[in-house]
Amino acid sequence: MAKSCPICAKAVVAAHRPFCSQRCANVDLSRWLGGNYRIPTDEAPTVHEGGLGEQEQEQEQG
Repeated sequence: MAKSCPICAKAVVAAHRPFCSQRCANVDLSRWLGGNYRIPTDEAPTVHEGGLGEQEQEQEQG
């Protein structure tokens, strides 16, 4: 069974596996960087080692 590109469903090209082209690989990377592939969770966000997050630091300063 031939594999298909997860972005456009065309046939996979070995040089860009699992995608059909560099364009589809870049579309996928953009989705990852944009946070489109997040998994919803009930966990609270973690606080960085410095203590307060950026938003809290701005509120304290401003």
